[in-house]
Amino acid sequence: MIYRAGHPSAIGGQALTVRTRLYLVRHGEQDPATGHSRNGGLSRLGRDQADRLGRRLRTVPFSAVHHSPLTRAAQTADIVAGHLPDVARHECDFVRDRTPVPSAGQRDSYPDRWLDWLDGVPDDERDEDAIALRAAVDHFGVIGEEDRHELLITHNFVIGWFVRHVLDAPDWRWIGLNQANCAITTVQWDSDRPPTLLSFNDTGHL
Repeated sequence: MIYRAGHPSAIGGQALTVRTRLYLVRHGEQDPATGHSRNGGLSRLGRDQADRLGRRLRTVPFSAVHHSPLTRAAQTADIVAGHLPDVARHECDFVRDRTPVPSAGQRDSYPDRWLDWLDGVPDDERDEDAIALRAAVDHFGVIGEEDRHELLITHNFVIGWFVRHVLDAPDWRWIGLNQANCAITTVQWDSDRPPTLLSFNDTGHL
């Protein structure tokens, strides 16, 4: 029998567990000389962080590396790719830098103390009611016919949203889930259980 998504087959009366494991990584440190420019590249420290990350992950059997279109994430992916020469990588809009913000009808679901700050999020980062981030979770958080490991080089709030999702926390609870540059957070989907947070903000290689 062949496993189909959502319907694990059985051999000898035992269901086969199939897993999708995502390694969520915030890009390396941005060059402070670029200020808060969205197109700023990596600092010298950021390049070193990316190299250490690549060495840490070089034995993981990745099927793909997905990175945000922003320069600091693309440069991080370039360096990591040197340690993963046989792994396909590509720019991915699903992991672009986004900040979930509540729509007018959902503002009551966020604590009042955060609303002024959320109102100030730039237009090009705003993701109203996390529509794009929910789509990202739906895209990556699926089970195929065999185990899969994928690396997502992305941004702080994107990772926070994935963690919030797997913990089934309130929508606003991505706030405060801060990631260090080039730290590793791993989340996993199994065919026989809810998604799981395996590690959070692992900086052991830095």
